[in-house]
Amino acid sequence: MKSKCVLVMVVLLGCSTLKLSAQGNEKAQWVNLFNGKDLKGWKQLNGKARYEVKNGEIIGTTVLNEPNSFLATEKIYGDFIFEVEFLVSGDMNSGIQFRSEINNADDKCNVTDKKTPLRVHGYQMEIDPSSRAWSGGIYDEARRGWLYSLENNPSAKPAFKKGAWNRYRIECIGNSIRTWVNGVACAHLIDEMTTSGFIALQVHGIKDAAQVGKQIRWRNVRIQTDHLKPSPADNIFVINTIPNNISEDEKKSGLRLLWDGKTTNGWRGAYKNYFPDNVWYIENGTLNVKGNNGAESANGGDIVTKDEFSAFDLQFEFQITDTANSGVKYFVTEKEQNSGSAIGLEFQILDDDKHPDGKLGSIGNRTMASLYDLIPSLKITQSRREKLPIGEWNRGRVIVFPDGRVEHWINGWKVVEYQRGTQYFYALVARSKYEKWQNFGMAPKGHILLQEHGTKVSFRSIKIKEL
Repeated sequence: MKSKCVLVMVVLLGCSTLKLSAQGNEKAQWVNLFNGKDLKGWKQLNGKARYEVKNGEIIGTTVLNEPNSFLATEKIYGDFIFEVEFLVSGDMNSGIQFRSEINNADDKCNVTDKKTPLRVHGYQMEIDPSSRAWSGGIYDEARRGWLYSLENNPSAKPAFKKGAWNRYRIECIGNSIRTWVNGVACAHLIDEMTTSGFIALQVHGIKDAAQVGKQIRWRNVRIQTDHLKPSPADNIFVINTIPNNISEDEKKSGLRLLWDGKTTNGWRGAYKNYFPDNVWYIENGTLNVKGNNGAESANGGDIVTKDEFSAFDLQFEFQITDTANSGVKYFVTEKEQNSGSAIGLEFQILDDDKHPDGKLGSIGNRTMASLYDLIPSLKITQSRREKLPIGEWNRGRVIVFPDGRVEHWINGWKVVEYQRGTQYFYALVARSKYEKWQNFGMAPKGHILLQEHGTKVSFRSIKIKEL
């Protein structure tokens, strides 16, 4: 009797092991979203462009004076891997919506287009055959605009093939969003505004009669939703919109928080051995400098990192108030022992419109994101400008390469580029307020500084990668 019980237990354990083994070997399966015959499982939203099925393809055709049109899945998707092939006419702009929603009476999204009662909004993988070549970038339809343009990854611009069939891939797993064009990694975004939504094929609205009848064709539309395995990590730049957060891929690249979002660890006052908490304070994950009389470093002073840096990629977010003035300086040595703000190269932070400093200097070299008093920042006039309105969070970035090249970025736009130690650089310094400081801007390493200038400014998501 005892031997029979043992035998039964062995059989049961064996079956359990086989079941677990089978579960462990399960792989993600592709599911077709388009049956090749009709638009079953899809619905049209927003505009009245023409969608039809021919020869196993979905064909979208432009219609004059209609807003952006979207052919959306009836199902909602959260985490997924999606692929599609498409062929687009000429320079026709389009895109693939994902994790998207439509505005209605219950919608809490701040949609600005009040004339349209129903408005699609959400993430979009861009289709851009124009000379700008941002195909594969991530745009936030009807919400925040560009989140990841291909200016952040220019090597991926040639991946899109004009006049040919292209293959798009989107991976949404948790808060990680990644895109590929024809197998080339294009964008990597960490964002948590929307965790699920429909997928939609866009036909862009047109107002030019010459663009009527332009077509985009889609085929092989498929998705995975179970047992998802993300693609191996790549080396492209990651944009992370989650405050004071470092993603796993960012960690692997060597990026770390320069401010931990909670304490004053790693920082002290410029020319001081303590942190000036009479003027700097931490609140809800932000590092803030109080406003006072607008004077430079008169109320407690700048703060600097305890560490020094030579070549690095520095990222930070900042929020200005009315008439604000501040800056992020680098290669600060504190050797000058001057009064006022410590000396260093400066990424200018300013309310250009209302602060008088925006009108001083030369040809705008004291305006937002400029190399202060030396090089004016490029002003972007496209649909997504380089600076956001007062009260919104801007993303700043300073890259110092080992060979001395330096770049200033704001909200995904490169707006300043120069090289330390060139004759051009020395000539700029000679005609600036820094001409009296010997070897200005040429220190081999230095502290990073946040400036106190008597106006309230907030910082967060301060990160650095040493190069």
